[in-house]
Amino acid sequence: MTRRVASCSCGQLSATTTGEPVRISICHCLACQRRTGSVFGMQARFPEAAVTVQGRSTVFARTGDEGTTARFHFCPDCGATVYYLMDAVPGMVAIPVGAFADPRFPTPRVSVYGERKHPWVRLPDGIEHFE
Repeated sequence: MTRRVASCSCGQLSATTTGEPVRISICHCLACQRRTGSVFGMQARFPEAAVTVQGRSTVFARTGDEGTTARFHFCPDCGATVYYLMDAVPGMVAIPVGAFADPRFPTPRVSVYGERKHPWVRLPDGIEHFE
């Protein structure tokens, strides 16, 4: 079974996953752009039972366009987000793919908020699109 470790920049907060993610997606919404400091956010979802969290976190809750809330857990020391929980997807843990620091991480299969995608961004062939 595949084991991966995502962590914050200073290493104080981490999430260890077992098994493969059930969804890997890219989000082009403006909130993800602000949250990541990049032109999109990329996340992998795992069942709660497949994730073990270690360390302290501070939580920021944000209500999205559809009215559901996500709770972002970030390191209180370095500020990096390591995981988040979404009311719209109970029982799942979303982890920013960059927190794994693994260039071999599987390719995203879904792209959302495509209408806010920067025009120069190119996505993998065969990815499922949602505007």
